[in-house]
Amino acid sequence: MNFTRWSARLPGTQRRAAARTDDVVTEDRLSEGAVPAARAEQLTVPVPAVDELPVREVLDRVPALVALVHGPDHRLAYVNDAYVVAFGLRPTGEPARRALPELDEIGLLPLLDQVLRSGKPRTVKSRKAPDGRSYTFTCTPVTEGHGGGGGGSGVLVFATDVTDHAEAAERLRASERRQRETAVTLQRSLLPQELEEPDDLRIAATYLPGGTEAAVGGDWYDVITLGGGRTALVIGDVMGRGVRAAAVMGQLRTAVRAYARLDLPPHEILQLLDGLAMEIDANQIATCAYAIHDPNEGKLVYASAGHLPILVRDESGVVLRADEPTGPPLGTGGWMHASGSIPLGPGSTAVLYTDGLVERRDEDLDEGIAALERALAGATGTPQVICDRLVRSAGVTAEHDDDVAVMVLQHPAHTGPDGDLFRNAALELLGGVEAAPRARAFASGVLTSWRFPVELHDLGVLAVSELVANSLQHGTPPMRLRLRRTDRRLIVEVTDGDDHLPRRRRAEPGDESGRGIAIVATIASNWGSRRTPGGGKAVWCEFVLPKG
Repeated sequence: MNFTRWSARLPGTQRRAAARTDDVVTEDRLSEGAVPAARAEQLTVPVPAVDELPVREVLDRVPALVALVHGPDHRLAYVNDAYVVAFGLRPTGEPARRALPELDEIGLLPLLDQVLRSGKPRTVKSRKAPDGRSYTFTCTPVTEGHGGGGGGSGVLVFATDVTDHAEAAERLRASERRQRETAVTLQRSLLPQELEEPDDLRIAATYLPGGTEAAVGGDWYDVITLGGGRTALVIGDVMGRGVRAAAVMGQLRTAVRAYARLDLPPHEILQLLDGLAMEIDANQIATCAYAIHDPNEGKLVYASAGHLPILVRDESGVVLRADEPTGPPLGTGGWMHASGSIPLGPGSTAVLYTDGLVERRDEDLDEGIAALERALAGATGTPQVICDRLVRSAGVTAEHDDDVAVMVLQHPAHTGPDGDLFRNAALELLGGVEAAPRARAFASGVLTSWRFPVELHDLGVLAVSELVANSLQHGTPPMRLRLRRTDRRLIVEVTDGDDHLPRRRRAEPGDESGRGIAIVATIASNWGSRRTPGGGKAVWCEFVLPKG
């Protein structure tokens, strides 16, 4: 084979020929005195033309692997010394499938067909060859003469050893996988392993990490029973990814649980979290929604720090979107958050979620929320079934580019035999000292009608007596007694117009007061107090019902 004719069509030959022409022009200009004579002498040193170089000798010394094939069945015309060292001697004149089995094994032969048909070069990056090393293959069409295809066309295969780069990239990928696994493990360990189960709500939640290391960490949710039948629901998203975001999330979640025990309004909880977020990391911000459900009020009272709106589907199937107020994210400071409310009566379903569920790169965020509203309107079943359906409808997969947290809660409508297990009774405490015996008589009648055992009946009446007496002595009108039973507990609550919260203290032998709260704390399973909206307070206690 005439290798000189093939080399004339190799890539770059035309550019080198043009460079020789420029050299001639430069020498002519130098002879006219355009540059110093010393420079002219340097440029006039004779340099052999590319066509005069022994091409085979050049290619044999190239450290890269070179092979030349021609014709439609890619018959081998030439391999250089580096190729022979890597794969051994190869028979010329044979089709590439037999002569170059290593190229067939890595799937390069179809690429040779494409290059031959299209006349355009193709590159395949970092393919591992049978010798255990990685190569980047560039296949370039070469032509004998100017006639184009047919038997006079071939392909030059140029393989560069990139083993070191491939191994470094694999080490980097392995490191990223380990970091992602660490972030996922930390994230899941900081989320609640089991959700608390309120008496009046049925709740399910799901967390799905993103498909890449950069999409893990930061989303969280929580359910916190506050006592007295009330429940706090939290969902948030730390801006950022990886272990750092998961660690910040864990600190915020722990703080939320601690602040929730103070039984403050939602906006005050966010106010405390805002200051804490700035102390944790001034450069780290997070969105959060905090809501409180009180079955006696039939609504969610909530506050939002830059988080997405809560969605509620009522008993008739109409989906409502929580309105303002929405403040800036936690960690920004300088903002007074405010609380709002949205109805959540019996038969309603609410959804709290993070932006990974509804935000997409190719569409507006409102479109994602609207799609979630439509999915919620048609979703029925248990909270877990609804949760899974919403995730599927949003198209979330294992390769999703952001982590997702979803929490679904239902306020069941208790009917039939189940309705007898959830009862309410209330009495306005009017008058003076006669209010206490009237409250005891009312409580005794209600607890008897609810068929409580004698021991629980007596403990409930005693708790009512002490809480009402405490309110009459230290509180102000209006005063109200509320009794509530669920399938798990009896709740006694007394409200009045004074916002001074009682505390348990040790009464001295000669003291005539200070024993009421101590008695309630001793006989009840749990007790607490909180300030009510608009001023005043509520003091409550609860008794766990016997099994069966």
